[in-house]
Amino acid sequence: MFATMRILWVMLAGIPLVMLVPRPSTVMAWTGVVVLLAVGDALAAPSVRSMQAERRVARSVRLGESTTTTLTVTNAGRRTARLVLRDAWPPSAGASGERGSLTLPPGQRRRHSTTLRPWRRGDRSAGPVTLRSLGPLGLAGRQANVWAPAHVRVLPPFHSRRHLPSRLARLREMDGRSAVMVRGAGTEFDSLREYVVGDDVRSIDWRSSARRGEVVVRTWRPERDRRVLIIMDTGRLAAARLGQAPRLDSQIEATLLLSALASHAGDRVDVLALDYEVRAQVRGQSGPALMSALADSLAPLEPRLVELDWTQVASLTHSQLSQRALVVVISALDGGGADAAMLRSLSALARRHTVVLASALDSELDDLRARRDNAESVYVAAAAERERVEVDALRSRLRRNGVEVVEANDQGLAPALADAYLDLKAAGRL
Repeated sequence: MFATMRILWVMLAGIPLVMLVPRPSTVMAWTGVVVLLAVGDALAAPSVRSMQAERRVARSVRLGESTTTTLTVTNAGRRTARLVLRDAWPPSAGASGERGSLTLPPGQRRRHSTTLRPWRRGDRSAGPVTLRSLGPLGLAGRQANVWAPAHVRVLPPFHSRRHLPSRLARLREMDGRSAVMVRGAGTEFDSLREYVVGDDVRSIDWRSSARRGEVVVRTWRPERDRRVLIIMDTGRLAAARLGQAPRLDSQIEATLLLSALASHAGDRVDVLALDYEVRAQVRGQSGPALMSALADSLAPLEPRLVELDWTQVASLTHSQLSQRALVVVISALDGGGADAAMLRSLSALARRHTVVLASALDSELDDLRARRDNAESVYVAAAAERERVEVDALRSRLRRNGVEVVEANDQGLAPALADAYLDLKAAGRL
């Protein structure tokens, strides 16, 4: 049972009576009358237990976009019901218009729409539907929660998508380069075309030119059908906040952009997300199916306050790759004592594969190093400076052992990693 604001106005309507007969018994009598009216009104309200509710919502929505969930309420009773409802969702679902009112004749159904605009990535589950059935007087009614399960998966926003056209344009330019402009071996012959002023004369195919009666040059394209394994760290380093979001969000953006670019380049992309155990895995997909599977698998990931198991990183890589491939580890450089395991694992992988370590930088460390306001800030600055020195030493050791290190801020990590991939492809190192 619940009471409405009308019951307050009914109580206030008894003020003239109390003023005419100013006795406690008058107040008690009027209060009793109002209570009896409210109880009778609630008993006269149609039962909420006869109501059925069903939600329909899109399976997924991208972060920053909106979707509409439709709540259908069916009156299985024999009386017309005046309903007040609340379509409950968690706060991070960004629900608006979740409250409404319906007049529902017996045996009929009505729909109520709620707009969702989530502001956090992950799975969001709806709460119960709260239904209130008003009595004839509108003073009180019956209330119950009706369960209508619904779930929506909030996908990563993929803001780095805007960098894809420029990288694809560079990839198309690479497809037309001659062999002498591409360092190293491993380029694939693509086609012949007519010589134009500015082409390198060493790319002229003299036999084909003699046969055709015109000067033609060979064109080459980057190697295709190569293996690219992306390993994402979901451990404690991914939990550090860079701006308004954890480092894991920038790592997901970098993974999506690199996967899209490598897939367009004709390479086979596999993705692993792990800390001390595998949290997500996408294998054997390509094209649009790859991006859909990645968004769906990476959406519910949350960082965990555990260390990344570098031994497992090496063992999983060796078990999945039988030939030389590009291994991209998206983690962070940390001078806190876990560098030995990282160095040992990545150095071993670099002897068999091309290894890239991508790290999103924390810009607040520079601010901490620059502060000298008081004794406490000086100690903090000293700790930040020591962290920088340890990270610089780790970076140098990784590069000496053949590991490419890509560093950028949280917004720039995705395009920086895509550029590193294109540089390796242009150099024939895949």
